Amino acid sequence: MEKEQQVIRVENLVKTYQMGEVQVHALRGVNFAVNRGEVLAIMGPSGSGKSTLMNMIGCLDNPSSGDYFLEGELVSSLKDDELAIVRNKKIGFVFQKFNLLARATALANVELPLRYAGKNGNRTDLAKSALESVGLGDRIYHQPNELSGGQQQRVAIARALVNSPAIILADEPTGNLDTKSGDEIMRLLLELNQSQGTTLIIVTHDPEIAKVAERVIYLRDGLVEKEEKQR
Repeated sequence: MEKEQQVIRVENLVKTYQMGEVQVHALRGVNFAVNRGEVLAIMGPSGSGKSTLMNMIGCLDNPSSGDYFLEGELVSSLKDDELAIVRNKKIGFVFQKFNLLARATALANVELPLRYAGKNGNRTDLAKSALESVGLGDRIYHQPNELSGGQQQRVAIARALVNSPAIILADEPTGNLDTKSGDEIMRLLLELNQSQGTTLIIVTHDPEIAKVAERVIYLRDGLVEKEEKQR
């Protein structure tokens, strides 16, 4: 994998938590890279290190040791305020629980990353465009309680896309949805990957969801157990 094509590279990533007198080795030296525009799934049983690795990739936490490069920038040693800037500019999050502001419209929810980034001017136009791209152009003034679960997740995807991030990090994106809505959300994420070239990383325990990925990384006991190229 050529370095100039890589959007993510992690080298010997280690994360150790101190729980009282006990050390928990969540990551024990993880190595992998992700190409720009790739669809990658990360799988593993409970306690394998999936959530910890997601926090590292999402710049929500720093490793105990090792290096993480995002678009060529070493981000694993940044301070919290610097990580927050990288997070806002380069990473779009899609969570299982949607994480929408309950009393805000779909438009206001999607505008949030733009507000944090200090963007003014065409902020509303960008948010409307993002909602239209996920098929919600006619729901922009609806609040979350006026939307179905699938529609709420579409709002979350629009929010993730609005800053044109380097990667979208989707954590169990269909976990709170029925099968039909879940299938629609996965189709949408793949369509956006194809049309916009956005790198998509899916953290999941569901083998059916992982089947959409080009490659799957399996974690066990804080290490990459194996990688499988699927297409």
